[in-house]
Amino acid sequence: MDRYDAMRLFARVVEQRSFTLAAQDLAIPRSTATDAVKQLESRLRVRLLHRTTRHVSPTLDGEAYYQRCLLILAAVEDAETAFSGARPRGQLRVDVHGTLARHFLLPGLPDFLARYPEIEFFMSEGDRLVDLVREGIDCVLRVGKLKDSDMVARRLGVLEEAVCASPDYIKRFGLPASPADLEGHRMVGFRSSATGSLMPLEFTSGGAPLSRTLPATVSVTGAESLVAAARLGLGIIQVPRYHVADDLARGTLRPLLADYPSPPIPVSLLYPRSRQLSPRVRVFIDWLGQEFTKRNV
Repeated sequence: MDRYDAMRLFARVVEQRSFTLAAQDLAIPRSTATDAVKQLESRLRVRLLHRTTRHVSPTLDGEAYYQRCLLILAAVEDAETAFSGARPRGQLRVDVHGTLARHFLLPGLPDFLARYPEIEFFMSEGDRLVDLVREGIDCVLRVGKLKDSDMVARRLGVLEEAVCASPDYIKRFGLPASPADLEGHRMVGFRSSATGSLMPLEFTSGGAPLSRTLPATVSVTGAESLVAAARLGLGIIQVPRYHVADDLARGTLRPLLADYPSPPIPVSLLYPRSRQLSPRVRVFIDWLGQEFTKRNV
């Protein structure tokens, strides 16, 4: 195994905290992986990893060497792409909210892959906290205010929100003229997967934010279930407008409190600060920004 491959292997062992998983990623025997790291430590004359029966972790020297490896591996890939005329290639791993993927990413994906046929696209769906480095994920697409982190965030835009309910619900509970009229109403609760709490309905009045949390007989954790419950007359919902654009056009849902608009929510793409972006990630970020602008109507 040459030095480049040894660096690539060592980086995956650190990220996966496992020789077995790193070997699986690179399609080599586990014994080859362990022998290669031992040879690397012998050549460098330092211990790079703490090893236990359950997992491995980098020593201080190992962490420093890992950071150097990332820079070198990215630089080699970038140089080969730039000077050989090669197209971006390799596996691109992205984590996305499922509904965002279906509306903003998947429709244009065939064109992206036709433009870059040597990229292998892998997408996981969710809104959990993702350890990008350990899981080998290149970037994540997220909605909402971002918590402080050591990741780089690129804002793609904002999503307009809609507050709405079914005609049957409005017939039974009345049409509120202002947030103050929501007394006696109910909502379909959207429960945060991060905190487990119900998200309030949010509005602006005279430029100032205000929120209301209504009784919720039904609560869900998925946007599609939220919209389905609203169609059944189970309560008021607040969702990004693209979720309900067809319902609003058909009249199966009706907008509420248009004079008190909900604050738009940001959409961001995040990637590790510690990694130099590979060519395949760069072209994906640029492409997704264009797709978001094109489809956010």
